Amino acid sequence: MKNIISYLVLISVLFVINVNALDVELVAKDLNLSAGSKAAIQWKRVFKSERKMKRYKIDTLDDAIKISLEEYLINHAIDSDKPTVAGGF
Repeated sequence: MKNIISYLVLISVLFVINVNALDVELVAKDLNLSAGSKAAIQWKRVFKSERKMKRYKIDTLDDAIKISLEEYLINHAIDSDKPTVAGGF
């Protein structure tokens, strides 16, 4: 019984992680942001600049979403291990 509960908790956590990843990808798509269009350092500069965040409409997002979006864009930047092809989602 203990193993079944542990298994169900693990599945629930993995599901939440996947849903959050899809949500962030959809947010990026809604803002017309492609992770593969910039290098990781460029995405870091975007998130350090109020002017650039305003330009990309990132400033309108909730802080938690901004953090997740920044992480997603950097992790899938053109120079990352898992780049997203520019224009593709």
